Parts: sequence; structure tokens; C-alpha cells
Amino acid sequence: MTSDERCNLVLAVARTLFINGQATDQMVAAAERLGRALGLRANVMARWGELRLQSDSEATPCCEVPADPAGVDMDRVAATMRALQDVEAGRLTPDAAIKAIGVISRAPPAPTWLFAPAAGAGAVALAVIFGVDHYLAAILIFISAGAGAMLRRAITRWSTNDFIQPFCAATLAGLIGALAVRYDVSSSLRLVAVCPCMVLVPGPHFLNSAMDLVAGRIHLGAARLVYAGLVVVAISTGLLLGLALLGASLPVDPPGRTVPLWLDVIAAGVAVASYSIFFSTPLNMLPWPVAVGMLAHALRWIALGVFGFGVATGALVACVVVALILTPVSRRSHMPFAAIGFASVVSMIPGVYLFRTMSGLVQIAGGAETTLTLLQDTVSAGTTASMIILAMSLGLVVPKLIIDYVGNRSRRAEITGAAEHVNAR
Repeated sequence: MTSDERCNLVLAVARTLFINGQATDQMVAAAERLGRALGLRANVMARWGELRLQSDSEATPCCEVPADPAGVDMDRVAATMRALQDVEAGRLTPDAAIKAIGVISRAPPAPTWLFAPAAGAGAVALAVIFGVDHYLAAILIFISAGAGAMLRRAITRWSTNDFIQPFCAATLAGLIGALAVRYDVSSSLRLVAVCPCMVLVPGPHFLNSAMDLVAGRIHLGAARLVYAGLVVVAISTGLLLGLALLGASLPVDPPGRTVPLWLDVIAAGVAVASYSIFFSTPLNMLPWPVAVGMLAHALRWIALGVFGFGVATGALVACVVVALILTPVSRRSHMPFAAIGFASVVSMIPGVYLFRTMSGLVQIAGGAETTLTLLQDTVSAGTTASMIILAMSLGLVVPKLIIDYVGNRSRRAEITGAAEHVNAR
């Protein structure tokens, strides 16, 4: 291969990993491994909207490609990593690898007939965790989330805007939730409106932003965080708009009721499986996040119900356990940690607190009677959401960084020992 072709192959692999949810550290390491296999010393630098490769080639010392890390597709990531391993092992020629990466990058996501029911099941599972107590409400949540998923897929045919899809789906959920309020199907928790919106919250982007910020990639981490925040704003705006169109609102009240441990664990398993389908997880990887997610929820329930910890502390305990178990799994299977880690703790993401914070701010700005209770509930919801996100980020990221550091040192030691053995012979 020419120098240009080698650089293009490395960038194609890096781009496919980057835009489909792989953590930045793992993407950079994979690209540099491929460069060494091709006889190219390369350094990949990532920013939002761009990947740049600097190499020791005099012909092409620097090249770049556009890349927005706005998607999550674990099947594409796994297939790309398998292709990289085949190139390293000599089972796949570089020319064939370029064609294979092109096919992988165009692989379709989960089909709509599977995606829509998974969205409905995930929303119902979250409603069970938060204490839904009417079968009719659960049915409406399933219909609302499933219809929102089909609406999102339909919108992708004429618009690639990342914010229109969640906004429209959330507006539909708000309208259905308002109808449920009008006909006394929904309780004061407004779970019929809130739960279909919770499956839209971009959790992997929050976690990837935390990993980038901790690693010192300030520009990329801040960009990921802003992107995730804008998606949440779009969801909240659509939800509140849909409710307001039919004269309903989202009260700033406690977000849920306590449910038994066995029900909480089963619902968590269903939610994890649903989110894994959203992220196109290969079937052979599905048992890991489901099992670990159920364990994490059991630990969180015990932390809250038995030891009396706060919701942020309970999330921290659960996320530490998830990171300790799934980090080695993600390294061995080359799955994006942000995706399988988030899928395992999905129901702990404080989407309901974020929505109620936005509702409180809208009520205050809209001229509603600003009582001390309203102010306290709004500030409390916002603070709780921030603390949970921070606790989850630290609980998932810090153990992962420690395990990655130890694993990378061990790998470098093995490589050095093998090289010294070869030289000695």
C-alpha cells in the first residue's frame, strides 16, 4: 500500500470506532495498533467534528476526516475491532480491510420492528422501577414509547438533525401523557409522560464526556457534554410543550415510589436488555450487561432501603461494581465501555429529575406563583440530578481508568519481555 492508502485505512478504522460510541482512549489505541501493523508510526488526535492523523510519512505527514461522535452502535464497533485483529494477524489484507470497513460503516442499526418494542419495554420497565401502579398506565407508556421510536426512525428519512428526533418523540409523549392526565389514567408522578422520554436521554455521551474530561481532552469532553445537554434540553422542551398543548403540566414532586427488591431487579434486567437493543449489541454480549445491571440495581436497592444511603451514594456504589466487572469484559471483547456500562445502569440516570427541574424553571419564568416550596423542589431536583450524574461518572470512570492503566502496563511488559526474548535468541 502507498502511504496515502495506509493513512486512509487507519483513519477509516478510527472514524468508524469514534462515531459509533467507542471511548476515545480505546479508539486512539486501536488506530495506533493498526498503524504499527501497517508499518506506519501514527498519532491520532480527536476533536468534535474531526479526526486528525499525524504520521512519520514524508508523503502524507498529516491528514484528517470529518467525524461527529454522535452515535452508538456496538455491533459496528465489534466488527471493526475484529477486522483490525485480522489485519494484525495477517488473515485480512489491507486492501480487503478498506472494503470491509466500508461495509461495516454502512451496516444498518437494529430494525424498526425490534427497535420500537424495545423502546416500549424499556419505558415500561423504568415505570415499574419508579412505581407505576396501573396496568392501563403501563400500556399507554408502551404505546407512547413505541410510537416515539417509529417516529424517530421516520424522521431520519428526511432530516439528519440530532435534536429534531428526540424533540418530536418527547412532544408525542407529552401529548399522550396530557391525555392520560385528562382522563385520570396518570398519577401525580406523570410517569405516562416522563418514562417514554427517559429512554431518549443520551447517557453514553455523558459518560464518554466524563472519560474525556478526566483524561485531559477538554475540548472533546466539553463538546460531548454540551451535545448531551442540548439533547436533554430538546427532550425537556418537547415534553413540556406536549403537556402544555393540552393544558397539563409536570409537577416538581418526588420522582417515584419504592418497589420491592425482586420487582426492581427484574425491571432493571428488562431495561438493560432494551437499551442493549438500542445500541445494537451483539447477542453473544447481551448476558453481560443484563446480569451486571440486575446486580447493580440490587446493590442500589440495598444501599437505599437497608443502609439508608442517598440516591447519589447508591448510584455510586452500583456504578463502582459495574465498572469493576465490565471494564475487563469491554477490554477483552472490544465493546464500547460507555455503551455497555450505561446500559447496565440506565435506570439510574436522573432523567426524571432533569425534566422536573426544567418544569420548575419554566413555571418560575412563566409567572406562576413562586412559592418557597416550588423554589426548594426545583433546586432540589436540579442538585440531585447533578449529584447523581457526578456520582455515576466517577463510579464508572475512575475504576475503569485504574484497570486500564494496570492492564496497559502489563501488556507493555509482556511485549517488552517477548522482544527481549527474541533478541536474546
